[in-house]
Amino acid sequence: MIDRAIPERTRQDLSRRRFLTRSALLAATGVATPLTATALMSTNPVREQEKAGSTPPPSVTRILSDWVVHCQPDAIPQDARKEGLRSIVNWLGVVIGGSSQEAVSIVLATLSPLSCSSGAALFGRKETLNIPWAALVNGISSHVLDFDDTDLHTIIHPAGPVAAALFAICQTHRVSGAAFLHAFILGVEVECRLGRAIYPSHYEMGWHITGTCGTFGAAAACGKILGLTTHQMQMALGIAATEAAGLKIMFGSMCKSLNVGRAAENGLLAALLAERGFSSSEEAIEGKEGYIYTTSTHHTYAALTDGLGEHYEISSDTYKPFACGIVIHPAIDAALQLRATFHLQPSDVRSITIRANPLVLQLTGKQEPRDGLEGKFSIYHSVAIALVRGYAGPAEYSDAAVNDRAVIALRRRITVHPDAQVRTDEVYMTLTTIDGRTSEKHIEHAVGSRERPLTNAELEEKYRQLTKGILPAPQAERLLALAWSLERSPDVSQLVRLGARKTEDDRG
Repeated sequence: MIDRAIPERTRQDLSRRRFLTRSALLAATGVATPLTATALMSTNPVREQEKAGSTPPPSVTRILSDWVVHCQPDAIPQDARKEGLRSIVNWLGVVIGGSSQEAVSIVLATLSPLSCSSGAALFGRKETLNIPWAALVNGISSHVLDFDDTDLHTIIHPAGPVAAALFAICQTHRVSGAAFLHAFILGVEVECRLGRAIYPSHYEMGWHITGTCGTFGAAAACGKILGLTTHQMQMALGIAATEAAGLKIMFGSMCKSLNVGRAAENGLLAALLAERGFSSSEEAIEGKEGYIYTTSTHHTYAALTDGLGEHYEISSDTYKPFACGIVIHPAIDAALQLRATFHLQPSDVRSITIRANPLVLQLTGKQEPRDGLEGKFSIYHSVAIALVRGYAGPAEYSDAAVNDRAVIALRRRITVHPDAQVRTDEVYMTLTTIDGRTSEKHIEHAVGSRERPLTNAELEEKYRQLTKGILPAPQAERLLALAWSLERSPDVSQLVRLGARKTEDDRG
């Protein structure tokens, strides 16, 4: 049926486009049967799979924006501020620790000749860049070791995009430590609430959820620092929505950390554009063709607004004791405990059988990783290296460690069975020795989880190990002390200056 309200010329153009589309499809596929209008306008699978009752509340984007703009520092409870500081201390360690990685050096070699500004310092580096690229590089550095914080409800690494963007913008805007921490907590809140709204379907579709949701968190945090109005914040989140990207297929490559860096850069850019009046959709998150609708098959809008301001997601943050994918941590924990209890040597082991959540093999099932980056996504390498070396830090995920003959031989004796009844932070491990003895270990909650969190002292030791050899020890200690006292700092930019290397030879 033709809509008579459409002008004749427009109807002709539409008819011509349909004919050309139909012809192109027929030519490409070789299909002889005529295509009907129904075939050309197939039902959106997202709409088919939406849960009943998932209708969004009015103006979700505006509700979030208004809350971020008007939330006051005294509204943040003590436990959230405490965990926010722990998250920043952890982030400083991993961003400095990752600053000398090859991926960071390649990006810097590419961007330095193109940077028009030399005002923004970088953690662990002597180079300077313009502000957006500083956010990009620090975001990459903070994630390249896969040693950053984790929200276990969504597998988002919250601090990476938000902290990298904030530390960049604080080099052009004087920001107190209290204001920084407040904006950081709000950015993490937006990022993780969006993650909860679309997880797990968003992740299962192939999106790298830190790269996607992190863009929104960085935009909200930077928008808070810039003092955006509610309308401007809506525009910032809308701009973030059209920028947000990142694919899981990149896991095991340099692009995984690039996703986090781009989230920081794009979120910062979104806030700066919105401040100048750049427009976007007012319903970018909840609209019929908005972000949630187009990037998830099952979602709940209530996760974005229910209890907003009553509980803060940063309070549930966790910190990795091992430099690899979080779902491998229970297996590493089990291997290390068996090694310590029975004083095992690699040559003692005949076989290892692991029963783990199916997500473990989906994300970390690389049986023969080729380099250190792929090793971070191999449960086989991770268990083998833990048994061989007694640890699983950055050095255990180098190219040399992955290609160690003893490690290769041991990982080929490992079998992993997926079991949906096993939680993601749990594992069952059975180790059989050459002489036929069998030892079993059940890890109910991995070290580093909310049930077994790292202490402040353990976070500090992790920080010192990561900064060793990059910053002189006295400089690293001053930075650590300044981070713990962040709320009393009058100017956050001094943390960045203290976290940068002064000269090429200025190493610990």
